[in-house]
Amino acid sequence: MISTFTNTDANSPLAAELAQRMANRKMAKEGRTIIFRIKRCDGPGKPSRWEDFKVPVPKNANVISCLQYIAANPVTAQGQQSTPVVWDSGCLEEVCGACTMVINGKVRQSCSCLIDDYAPGEGDVMTLEPMSKFPVIRDLWVDRERVFHNLKRVKAWVPIDGTYYLGGGPKESPQKQETRYKLSECMSCGCCLEACPQFNLEENKNEWDSAFIGAHAISQARLFNEHETGKQLKDDRLDVLMGPGGVNDCGNAQNCVKVCPKHIPLTESIAAIGRAVTVRAFTRFFKD
Repeated sequence: MISTFTNTDANSPLAAELAQRMANRKMAKEGRTIIFRIKRCDGPGKPSRWEDFKVPVPKNANVISCLQYIAANPVTAQGQQSTPVVWDSGCLEEVCGACTMVINGKVRQSCSCLIDDYAPGEGDVMTLEPMSKFPVIRDLWVDRERVFHNLKRVKAWVPIDGTYYLGGGPKESPQKQETRYKLSECMSCGCCLEACPQFNLEENKNEWDSAFIGAHAISQARLFNEHETGKQLKDDRLDVLMGPGGVNDCGNAQNCVKVCPKHIPLTESIAAIGRAVTVRAFTRFFKD
């Protein structure tokens, strides 16, 4: 699966990247061998090291298929026997979000990263690193528990318990459906968090509730606050986002929206929640 760019300014960096990828794909050499330079780690707290692997690349190969080749042939480019590289993946079609890693210095999904787009020539090098904002379990596999913890903090669900026999739910306009559908495409991959200057590695779980919550949780709060049934928990979500680590901790770097593989308007969500939090603060002040 290849991410497509829509409504992209022809002069934008995104358009330039797409144009370069298309050009690389056209000149990709059949039967070439490329080098994968992989940052490896044998376990939590252990030192990291770099290893190079030569991989013959078939047409339309992606990073995952190349990692599978290395797993079956764990011999370095220098001819030394190594161990299979460890990574996380699930759907292999850019839906589950599990295979996020840093490829050539940019965080992205490895299942939809095609080798022809980035390493078209014989001997080209691709670097693979684990995300730096989450604890490394081994090699390219990181612990993303904090991603889901923060979704729990904002109650990112629709409260439907006990409503099964109440008939159909409230109707929504097509415009609101269209907005929420785009927000619902979030797959909790962690790309926005890896790129965010305010979201940092925090291995102490006791600090998670005061550290920056991240763009993904803020956008999901907006998704469910705009749901006619989900808005029953709107005040609870906004109260969390008013507190430590909430929306006010966003530094407006806008890196998140640049790396989101689903092109979700994360900065729009942050702005919308910022306005909602302001209204909520005034409401609480005058009620108290």
